[in-house]
Amino acid sequence: MRILACTLLLAAAPVLAQEIVIGQSAPLSGGNAELGNDIRNGALAYFRKVNEAGGVAGAKIKLVTLDDRNDTKLSAENTQKLLEEQNAVALFGYASSTLSIPAMPAVLEHKVPFFAPFTGADTIRKQNDYVYTVRATYADEIVKIVNFWGNLGNTRVTVLHYDDAVGKQNFETVANVLQKFDRKPVSVAIKRNAEVSDANVREVIASDPNVLVVTTLYAPAAQMLKKLKAQGRATMTTSLSFAGASQLAKALGPDALGVSVAITVPTPRSQAVPVVRECSEAWSGAGYKEAMSVTALEACIAAKVLVEGMKRSGSHVTRATLHKSLSALGRYDAGGYVVDFKPNFRHGGSYVGMALLKPNGEVRD
Repeated sequence: MRILACTLLLAAAPVLAQEIVIGQSAPLSGGNAELGNDIRNGALAYFRKVNEAGGVAGAKIKLVTLDDRNDTKLSAENTQKLLEEQNAVALFGYASSTLSIPAMPAVLEHKVPFFAPFTGADTIRKQNDYVYTVRATYADEIVKIVNFWGNLGNTRVTVLHYDDAVGKQNFETVANVLQKFDRKPVSVAIKRNAEVSDANVREVIASDPNVLVVTTLYAPAAQMLKKLKAQGRATMTTSLSFAGASQLAKALGPDALGVSVAITVPTPRSQAVPVVRECSEAWSGAGYKEAMSVTALEACIAAKVLVEGMKRSGSHVTRATLHKSLSALGRYDAGGYVVDFKPNFRHGGSYVGMALLKPNGEVRD
């Protein structure tokens, strides 16, 4: 009887909610570490805020981030570990299209939502139905940039891009948009994960641009601009959001003057926007001493959208329930930042703004 009573008590006891594991592979070390850490920390700040309020259906969110050092082989290996060893219900915030693509076979195999990669490249948007993006496309950014310039007239445009499939596609994106304005840009390709060479600098100088469009990460962009300035060939420069506005401003320092960057969320200074204010409070509450970057803000907003999908998943969040709830999310206003997911369209972001970089590291819209 005593054994039976114990069994009945155990059966009646409430089942403790499990952790909701979100997996991330990101460059936490190496040349792109600042971007990777900002993505992680922005998400962590929002997840901490949710956990302190009780979590999702009583379950706490756990972000597991593995360092890929901006290496595609490690990105693929990390993805397998996150799905098979950590049992992540979603993958979040991979730092580029190049790092995201190696994860795609595992994403399809495990049918797991791949949420908010930090890229506007068409390559990642065309992969499979489990990819969800919350930022605008690079084509959207280029249109905004061209409008920012005003009348192109006889403007000569040079595009700095990586010498690989994704980089070449980014160049083609710029070229296709500029074709509508009867402009044909010049291509200058650089090696990924390598120093900008003197030959690269000479190519830019030889193209004699009125405008240099940067589609690389912040480190080579800063190297190129500093070398151009050292040779007295500074030119008006605009970067796609991929570089990371805050990271580029910091890397350039006093050479940031006159550089503009497309951004896919408002700046952290835009405290009148409710979600910016909410993320700023979450950032401060997490104990970070440095100012929140544009990248960290984007990660925080993306985390909020992902949490909304979790909340609509029911009492138990799984890969399948989260995929279903995200695809049916529809128009969701995160607080002045709107995404719109549909069953057959999972690329919900459209916000593009322009920001000017300041020599003190600030990003101002």
